[in-house]
Amino acid sequence: MKLAIEIGRIEPDSIELTAQWVQHAERLGVAMAFSAEAWWSDSVAPLAYLADKTTKIKLGTGIMQISARAPAMTAMTALTLNDLTRGRFVLGLGASGPQVVEGLHGVRYRAPLTRLRETIEICRMIFAGEKVAFDGKAFQLPLPDSEGKALRIDHEPASVPIYLATIGPNALKLTGAIANGWLGTSFSPDHPEAHLAYIRDGAESSGRTLSDLDLCVSARVEIGEDIATMIEKRKPAVAFNMGGMGSATTNFYNDAFKRAGFEDDATAIQSLWLAGKREEAAKRVPDAMVTGFQVLGTDAMVSERLARYKAAGITTLKLGLDGTGPLGPARFELLERIVDITKGLQ
Repeated sequence: MKLAIEIGRIEPDSIELTAQWVQHAERLGVAMAFSAEAWWSDSVAPLAYLADKTTKIKLGTGIMQISARAPAMTAMTALTLNDLTRGRFVLGLGASGPQVVEGLHGVRYRAPLTRLRETIEICRMIFAGEKVAFDGKAFQLPLPDSEGKALRIDHEPASVPIYLATIGPNALKLTGAIANGWLGTSFSPDHPEAHLAYIRDGAESSGRTLSDLDLCVSARVEIGEDIATMIEKRKPAVAFNMGGMGSATTNFYNDAFKRAGFEDDATAIQSLWLAGKREEAAKRVPDAMVTGFQVLGTDAMVSERLARYKAAGITTLKLGLDGTGPLGPARFELLERIVDITKGLQ
């Protein structure tokens, strides 16, 4: 099982430290580093900077939001980053959700999976050096009844792996059918089929198997003796995912926990959150909704937990190490310990 890290928020006074963080991971043999695109920065610019600071580690977007860019621009940006990294770029894409897409980007959240599929098809046309002539449901290129013409991007064909951040059943099936990798979240190795069953179905529908994908899932990891404190510290974030990462009717994270057997808990937490009772929502989170989806405890407990991810078929574990506080020596040391533990897994 390979390891990946999160690059984290880019700020003027932490740019050099961020580069040192990724270089440290590279020296330790970490396979990939992913930049996020949330409410503070895009996912592309940090990778352009880090491309010049690294030589081996793969750099990926985790993720580019498809509604924030035209497909052709997504493809051209990917080709540029692939050049800057000398072939080390991973294009992570996702459809996001209606609150961000409609609230921040001003795009209707209609048929997101159709939009995602067609974005990938157009990107791969461009990667292959083909003229961009596409007649889809979300995109028509060139535009009909326009002065547009089918164009070919002036770039040699290139191979750029595409990973999809998906969480709903149909989106997971799409991932299995067409993606090179999966960027998973809200995943528990205790309930792997809540996600993997759908990816497997999608893969088989295209004559593939799970082994054709890099199954890369996120997990918060923290090592220590005070396990009860670790668990309590994580509960507000779980409550936020259950209630705040989506609307009352569309919350993919909440649905994922329900599929893993926490339907009553997820529903109750969401109701409290949406009623403005955020502290009560956090208190309502059972320990199992933390421990079953994260990696917390002593070295021995963390080793056992990582082994469960590996046994579940996860091929890359994306480490969330924010439990150490701001980026600094403690996080560097924690990564070293996790790398050592992972090397000892059977």
